[in-house]
Amino acid sequence: MKGRAAVTMRLAYVPVEEAIARPGLRMVVVGDIPSPWSEAAKGILHVKGIPWTPVRLAYDSKALKEWTGQRSGPVAMYEDEPPRAGWAEILLLAERLAPAIPLLPADAADRALVFGLAHEMLGEQGLGWTRRLQLVEAGLRGAGGFPPEVAAYIGRKYGWRAQPADALTRRIVEVLQMLAARLKAQHAAGSPYYVGDALTAADIYGATVLALLRPLPEESCRMDPATRAVFEYVEPDTDAALDDVLLRHRDMMYQRHLAFPLSL
Repeated sequence: MKGRAAVTMRLAYVPVEEAIARPGLRMVVVGDIPSPWSEAAKGILHVKGIPWTPVRLAYDSKALKEWTGQRSGPVAMYEDEPPRAGWAEILLLAERLAPAIPLLPADAADRALVFGLAHEMLGEQGLGWTRRLQLVEAGLRGAGGFPPEVAAYIGRKYGWRAQPADALTRRIVEVLQMLAARLKAQHAAGSPYYVGDALTAADIYGATVLALLRPLPEESCRMDPATRAVFEYVEPDTDAALDDVLLRHRDMMYQRHLAFPLSL
């Protein structure tokens, strides 16, 4: 990753009990791995310059479960408002808190396009969701991906039902090809971004979701070697569909807009 000096988030994580007592925006994020959903939420707050208190997800914390109502991340907690866990909910909260740096276009058609692309990236049955199931499927048959016991847990959590590996791969390939075609068309029109001529949330999601397919190098994203091996699991057709234009866009995003090395 070259092109500018590293801009680290320098997150000062606090215990959940301390976060509960603090005012303002608090957010529970997955720790120690570059979860696309958590990294996207962190990236949105970084781009907008929104101050927040970070809390690492602790699966065994009763206080966290009672506070957020779940054992997942990210979960944004703003003042005494209800928890926000979905990518769209967190984005809309950030838009409300820092409207001067918009990540949703003013034009209604472009706004709808950003939401559609975002769903295909991070929504249910989208790229990140399906790649995660691909790692579950591989792990359950001992062919790579998540370790079997982790695969079983994640599969239960996200409603895994036995699916042919080729069906998961087809879905991933379809989305990757669509995203690559979109970027190439944008480049031909003179824009490096997914929609229009300016940065949107779709660009942040498009950069962070690739962690599940081709994580950033160790100097930018420190991970336990076993965890990195999971994220780097190669399925040939999936890997072939990972066009260089997608990786170049990711690198541009971290060089121009997002913080690295990552603070996991």
